[in-house]
Amino acid sequence: MRFLRYLFLFLAAFVAALFTYGNWTRVGINLWSGLVADVNLPFLLLVTFLAGFMPMWIYHLTARWRLRQRLQTTERTVEALRVSLPASEPVVVPAAADVAALP
Repeated sequence: MRFLRYLFLFLAAFVAALFTYGNWTRVGINLWSGLVADVNLPFLLLVTFLAGFMPMWIYHLTARWRLRQRLQTTERTVEALRVSLPASEPVVVPAAADVAALP
């Protein structure tokens, strides 16, 4: 399975390299006060991808952290309840043969 992951990553990097090679052109971006920034197209696409990806990734990390904290709190509560409950005697259920022998 790890081989397939590395194969996919290699193919994605290869496609990205081909895209970068084929689209290495300058793009003018109009900024404030009449400033124009000339940026390579692959760099511009990378920046816009990261601008959209990073907020969702940060949200995902915080949600995972919050759920992990809730799970740890729940596990501590369950462990505390296990320790505080007195040990009860095991319940013995009669077997089917014993039930048939009862009057």
